[in-house]
Amino acid sequence: MLALLAIIVVATAWLFAEIQTRRLHQERLRSEVLSHVSLIRAKLEGNVNKNLELVRGLIATLATEPDMKQERFSDLAENLLAGRSQIRNIAVAPNLVVTMVHPLKGNEQVVGLDYRNNPSQREAAVRARETGELVLAGPVDLVQGGIGFIARFPVFVDDGAGGRRFWGIVSAVIEAERLYRDSGLLDPDLPVEVAIIGRDGKGNIGGHFFGTAETVTDNPVMADVALPAGSWTIAARPKGGWDQTPPNAWMLRLVILAGGVLLLIPAFAVGQLVEERLKNVDELRRREVELEGLSRRLSLALDSSQIGVWELNTETNELIWDSRVNQLYGYPPDKGPRDYTHWERVIHPDDLSRVLRDAERANLAGDAFQTQYRLLLPNGEIRHLRESAKAYSDRNGAIRIVGVNWDVTADVTLAESLKRANMMTEARNSELRAAKERIEFNSLHDSLTGLPNRRYLDEMLAEHIAKFETEGERAALLHLDLDRFKQINDTLGHAAGDAMLVHAARVLKANLRHGDFVARVGGDEFVVLCNIGEPDRDRWGEVLAGLADRIIEEMHQPVLFQGHECRFGVSIGIACDLDQVGDPRRLLVNADLALYRAKSRGRNRYQFFNDALQAEIVTTKRMADDILSGLERNEFVAYYQPQFDATTHAIIGVEALARWNHPSSQLLLPGDFMKIAEELNVVATIDRMILEQALYDMKVWASEGVNVPKASVNVSARRLHDEELIRGLRDLSIKPGSISFELVESIFLDENDDQFTWNVDQIKALGIDIEIDDFGTGYASIVSLLKLKPKRLKIDRQLVTPILTSPTQRHLVGSIIDIGKSLGIEVLAEGVESMEHARVLKSLGCTGLQGHAFAPALSAADFKDFARGRKVRAAS
Repeated sequence: MLALLAIIVVATAWLFAEIQTRRLHQERLRSEVLSHVSLIRAKLEGNVNKNLELVRGLIATLATEPDMKQERFSDLAENLLAGRSQIRNIAVAPNLVVTMVHPLKGNEQVVGLDYRNNPSQREAAVRARETGELVLAGPVDLVQGGIGFIARFPVFVDDGAGGRRFWGIVSAVIEAERLYRDSGLLDPDLPVEVAIIGRDGKGNIGGHFFGTAETVTDNPVMADVALPAGSWTIAARPKGGWDQTPPNAWMLRLVILAGGVLLLIPAFAVGQLVEERLKNVDELRRREVELEGLSRRLSLALDSSQIGVWELNTETNELIWDSRVNQLYGYPPDKGPRDYTHWERVIHPDDLSRVLRDAERANLAGDAFQTQYRLLLPNGEIRHLRESAKAYSDRNGAIRIVGVNWDVTADVTLAESLKRANMMTEARNSELRAAKERIEFNSLHDSLTGLPNRRYLDEMLAEHIAKFETEGERAALLHLDLDRFKQINDTLGHAAGDAMLVHAARVLKANLRHGDFVARVGGDEFVVLCNIGEPDRDRWGEVLAGLADRIIEEMHQPVLFQGHECRFGVSIGIACDLDQVGDPRRLLVNADLALYRAKSRGRNRYQFFNDALQAEIVTTKRMADDILSGLERNEFVAYYQPQFDATTHAIIGVEALARWNHPSSQLLLPGDFMKIAEELNVVATIDRMILEQALYDMKVWASEGVNVPKASVNVSARRLHDEELIRGLRDLSIKPGSISFELVESIFLDENDDQFTWNVDQIKALGIDIEIDDFGTGYASIVSLLKLKPKRLKIDRQLVTPILTSPTQRHLVGSIIDIGKSLGIEVLAEGVESMEHARVLKSLGCTGLQGHAFAPALSAADFKDFARGRKVRAAS
């Protein structure tokens, strides 16, 4: 029984020792694996956070310069990434489309990438835009090749209204392989197998992306890697797995077996002691592992963050600096003890008193102490440090202060650069806003008068139409044109004209009511837009007439310019839109038509657009359409009024006059249609038709024995300026001396245009005579007659009619005849209404007569019959 008991005890001891040995081995393995995992985790966190902090500095600059170009972006990115990092490239994607990338070389294919169309990157990009937070995606296959993690930072800029708007995304690609390598994951001497879970920073629910799936499922040591946007989970096990035989297993078994055989009872006691010892060893080992892990993490953190640590014994004034603090303060590392003076002599003099005051205040309150100050190094370099410290009592009760320092010079420099850039941006924005306001003002205003221009008027009319339709607003338009402005401008120069325009603008602004609008729309044209309020609807005509009267009265007052008293007037056309349809174009046209009527009625007055004027427009439009149709149907015909010798009363020629066989069966005279024909620019066409018809009729008459020496045909001013006139006349093969062109004296005789003069000379060269029609009613001079050298003067009927009762008028006509004779020019009198007129004119020496006393204007057939009964003088 005792043997059995001993065997049972020994067996139990052996089994217990075996189990304990394996358990201790397992715990040691897990402790070692945890130590490696903690180191890897710290490196991963440190590397990722360092990379992301570098990018945040670039984003701060980009938020203030949203219009940054590639060159500026590359400079900033290169400065930020000059240190050691795992960032492969940085891309900027306004509106989710990549426009800039650094480095550009080797990444050209990334430019133009639309994240919304890339399945592997779309979700993370959209998530960053929607959440407004950093999104760390990956690992993903990169467009430019390879695998990497992509940190997407949403960028928001000022929307100009005090808010923020989404601008785009900055993507930083952290190269996976380099991150793994720098974090120790690819170290061939790493004694553990590592797997990482948490694709796209989703932690345990994310996919597995590093290591083997077997590692994840084999009871691994787990540790979370905290990321700025999510987390990863590290799973690790020893290389070869957990099922390993402890290195001292067989030795322990032999000892237990020997002890059991030799001393069962002492073995049992020893077993108890061993168990207790193992517990103590396990606790010690656990504490050692924890301490080692903490030490490694702290060392890694300090190395990664470039932070220096110091400790001050306040009782002995002993100061302990690590090598990083020595380096920060410009001292050689580990060169003897330090004291307060080593610290004080390097602090910038301007910051020393503040730092001491803040530290003393914090120590008295027992709070943590944080400050930032400058160092003035012996070489003149200024370095910015940030410091954090806290006091504690050691085991002896001594007060000690532990603190850390780190260099923030780059951050301060970057912040100052950003501040300067922001100030420059604000200044440029202010300049751009001012320039935009100036451009907008200039685009909507006349530079001379400062009044709104035509473009501004169009905008105001568009606003009026909107209110017309929604609010029932009604308005009136006054179209003003300055009278005699051209004479002032031509005689006194453009400076005088400009002064008159400025004066006119001042008069208009002074007379406008509240809410009225005035614009300069042309050289000497202005438009006033008046709102007709509800109280003025019934008396709008009176209100507008009063406004027009005031403007006309003040415009008529003399204006002094450089000692000259300038006078000019103004004609005004007024139109209103009191009907049910708002049409700014029609309103302008109606006001323009009313202005035209005011000018035609003597100027310096106003005219309302009314039903009568509208009816006249309709009539004019119908007449214009009929004229164009009449030209197509050859409804314009020549009528001929005979011209007679003053002595023999023989026919010496005819004047071909235009008549219109209107479809209404009426024969219309030139006074009924010629004005509208001039507006249609068809007078030259009618002249040509009458000339061609006169040539044809003369040939027909000659073939039937009626020989007419000459036919006079009217020629319009526009036709005399036509470059094709002479070519057309040559094509007609006109017999020299058979045709005369009548020029109206009041319009053409003093014409100095080169084309006009050349055409007149060529007309004479073709054998066509020149006659001056309506002589005595215009302003021709003797010099003009000498220059033109006409064949004949035709005295206007206004001078001929009164000669029977007015000696003065008779003397005037005689003087004209004498002038003609002295210049060798024939003189023919028009409007001879009685034989008594014919007798007086013959006595005054007139050579030719034309009028109803002899014959009216006749059709070609009627003239042929008339001529056969009269004596026709042969052409000389």
